[in-house]
Amino acid sequence: MKKCVLYDRACIDCGECDRCDLDPDKICDNCMRCVKGEGDYRAILIDKVEAPEAGQKPN
Repeated sequence: MKKCVLYDRACIDCGECDRCDLDPDKICDNCMRCVKGEGDYRAILIDKVEAPEAGQKPN
């Protein structure tokens, strides 16, 4: 069973993850226009990094 990449559920093959963020009527063709340019939404802020304890496998 595949996991949905957008929601916390199993994949139902709805195709929403294949849609363009700028034009929802278009299938994404990886043009990268959605990530080019300026904007706060492109930043990822990391508050803390946790290392696994000794002998524990990372997730």
